[in-house]
Amino acid sequence: MIQNRNRGIAYAFLCLLLLGIMPILSASRPAGADGLVFTIGMTFWQIIFALPLTAAEAVSGKGEARLRDGMRGRQGVIALATGVIFTLSTLMYVVAAEKAGPVNLVIALQSYPFIAMVLEAAIQGKRRSLAEIGWTGLMVVALVYLVTGGTFRLEGLSGWTAFAVGIPVLWALAHMMLKQVMATTGATPNQVTISRLVIAGVLLVLVQVVLGRTGMLATAFGSPAFHKAAAMMGLAYYLELILWYSAMRHIDVSLGSSVTVPAPAVT
Repeated sequence: MIQNRNRGIAYAFLCLLLLGIMPILSASRPAGADGLVFTIGMTFWQIIFALPLTAAEAVSGKGEARLRDGMRGRQGVIALATGVIFTLSTLMYVVAAEKAGPVNLVIALQSYPFIAMVLEAAIQGKRRSLAEIGWTGLMVVALVYLVTGGTFRLEGLSGWTAFAVGIPVLWALAHMMLKQVMATTGATPNQVTISRLVIAGVLLVLVQVVLGRTGMLATAFGSPAFHKAAAMMGLAYYLELILWYSAMRHIDVSLGSSVTVPAPAVT
């Protein structure tokens, strides 16, 4: 596939709009709904919304042969690994939202472009221009300013804020691996998305079972209000993932994540 930088940036801007809307949709979940249970419900609806396109791609055979061949070896291991990574990052997100607080969590997540840039340079050997380094440095300074309340003194920060920074580290690693999967197997954004959702969904349900909270899950899935909120959030998140992986076919993870930094302002 011929890469088109402008098209990739356009997809990333559409992701920005959806990322700005998603916190509002997430806040619409019924009062008292557990975060992990809601994530499972959201993942369930994401898979439902992915089924029509998945069926259409299966009928047309789009990318199926190369995808099957690739998924038998190293790429299959990568698919499983990224599913585990996204499950772990989701659990970390739920914990960080409670322990670090929503404000510190949102600010910590905005370190994603810097982290992606560092990992791309360290792992893939990608060179960066002075402009990229300069603007990224400015973002880091702004983040430290916001997190420290303008004091620039880091000693007062909670360890949970540092814990929250681990989330974009996992995101960056997983997205870099999935970008490679698309490049080598010809997998479509939808195929990458549904494989991620199925693996993460199974693992999240297993976590819920291990925690002994299956009753809570059953109660939530019997609530129409829960499903309404989960479906709206699931649709927005599914579309965001499709657009994100479409963007990754054309641009680096660090550039795409830089475009989505203003999401809190959109919200």
